[in-house]
Amino acid sequence: MAMISVQNLIKERKYPFIFAFVVLLVSATIFFLYSNNSQSLAFSLGDLQNANPTTTRPSQNVTVSPDITQNVDDTTDNTKSDDRNDSNSSNDYENNNNNNTITNIDNNDHNTLLIVDLKIRWEACKGSVAVDYIPCLDNSQAIKELKSRRHMEHRERHCPQPSPRCLASLPNGYKVPVRWPKSRDMIWYDNVPHPKLVEYKKDQHWVIKKGDFLVFPGGGTQFKDGVTNYINFIEKTLPSIEWGRRTRVVLDVGCGVASFGGYLLDKDVITMSFAPKDEHEAQIQFALERGIPATLSVIGTQKLTFPDNAFDLIHCARCRVHWDADGGKPLMELNRILRPWGDRNVWNSMVALTKSICWKVVAKTVDSSGIGLVIYQKPVSSSCYEKRQENNPPLCDQQDAKTVPWYVPLSGCLPRLPVDSMGNLVGWPTQWPDRISSKPPSLTTLSDAEEIFIEDTKHWSSLVSDVYLDGPAINWSSVRNIMDMNAGYGGFAAALVDLPYWVMNVVPIHMEDTLPIIFDRGLIGIYHDWCESLNTYPRTYDLLHASFLFRNLSQRCDIIDVAVEMDRILRPGGYILVQDTMEMINKLNPVLRSMQWSTSLYQGQFLVGNKGFWRPK
Repeated sequence: MAMISVQNLIKERKYPFIFAFVVLLVSATIFFLYSNNSQSLAFSLGDLQNANPTTTRPSQNVTVSPDITQNVDDTTDNTKSDDRNDSNSSNDYENNNNNNTITNIDNNDHNTLLIVDLKIRWEACKGSVAVDYIPCLDNSQAIKELKSRRHMEHRERHCPQPSPRCLASLPNGYKVPVRWPKSRDMIWYDNVPHPKLVEYKKDQHWVIKKGDFLVFPGGGTQFKDGVTNYINFIEKTLPSIEWGRRTRVVLDVGCGVASFGGYLLDKDVITMSFAPKDEHEAQIQFALERGIPATLSVIGTQKLTFPDNAFDLIHCARCRVHWDADGGKPLMELNRILRPWGDRNVWNSMVALTKSICWKVVAKTVDSSGIGLVIYQKPVSSSCYEKRQENNPPLCDQQDAKTVPWYVPLSGCLPRLPVDSMGNLVGWPTQWPDRISSKPPSLTTLSDAEEIFIEDTKHWSSLVSDVYLDGPAINWSSVRNIMDMNAGYGGFAAALVDLPYWVMNVVPIHMEDTLPIIFDRGLIGIYHDWCESLNTYPRTYDLLHASFLFRNLSQRCDIIDVAVEMDRILRPGGYILVQDTMEMINKLNPVLRSMQWSTSLYQGQFLVGNKGFWRPK
């Protein structure tokens, strides 16, 4: 549409007759398009580049979606929508856009949000797992066709093709989550209505149901005297751990409900807690509802989606992993992602295997409650590897270290220790909190790399403090779990580090590999391909941030599929904050509006979306 010329005529008003004729012509064209294509076009012609964003409310007549085939256990929808979910729905329109794609919009005004209300008939996900649907983990058809489950293949990713375009319903009685820090200790039962773990672990006090709440008393398999005492016991056993100074980034394998990571936050330690989606029902969902960092994952046949030498410490408390399986590949995977000098806390480990990979026992004790503790340390030099009587497991080729671990099989070799350009072993990062802004050890040695890193840090610090926290219509007091969908060096997360939020930094696999730098800074993150679904439950993040993600992504997959995934993982009442070109914003905005989101444009480059409680019937 020739929107710019219309705006100029409005401003100049030099030729009344021509002006009236053009307006009449444009009006007739709009009416014609609406009548014949079943599309309603709404134009926001004002200048939106000011301190008060212009908000666009979604049309009540836009709820259309393509038919989909669910890959879940059955096709019966056993969930009932809350009354709030049905009040705004409408199925009065047919889907005339069978390919469900967005036509390119010729919009040259970089201060204008062009709204196109798409006719997408959205449907609720169906099946026994519909409310908690995770497409790449709930693909029952693909799981049934697996030839083996011996190495946890059925807990790994099996993404359906094409990506399903259904919207996850809300549990009956869903409420706005309990806010942090109260949420660490109690959450609404109706938000995660899974009683199995309450009964299964009732003697260990992982989680208890009290009235309308699930309460987390800080107990667990290893925490007979409480998780705080257990954390202090570890540091007392090996004082050089130095929680919150030397040890900042921790991986908790088989984390349960993530109380270990939740209470380590008091020590200024950030923990990536992970467990598979298995018979321990919704343990990761519990963790995220509590506001504790966590992700669904399993050590099966593929590498974890973390870089080499990432974690300062890896914790395993009866995590039920067969470390010696398949020639010891699971233990070698931990060796890959553990930082040199890093510690691994475990009890029943394979003595011969740990010796073969040059781990040494640095502490071994039993606490007053009878809980045993063994702490191993990864070697600080390659000399042990060279002195082994047998080269088994062998050292990996240098090329292996350059491969991003995304659908990469577990390796049976030992990664070489990281060295700098002079051949010296890369040292431990600066102690926390200086680590967040110091030069990361993994930063490239190119002459301008450090200068670019410093400028990037300054840029995000300024943008967050002067724009994000001050301007867009985001209720930051309701935010706890944040995801940066295109994290770069982690500057956005670094700028928020002193505030009561945590950020999952995602490095897309088709972008520059900056995840090692993010871990060097004392932050956490994962690799991911946004053309697929994420390994997390629905309704687990309060805010999604995306800076110039969609420009390259839209060349690889349909932006509608990405928007559906954003809707799935965002909590009702949650926000997205997108910085991108107006071309990409004008492609994304109609899809969000079709899902009944409210959207607004800020300073001509920031799209703010607010997800409501609407769900299709």
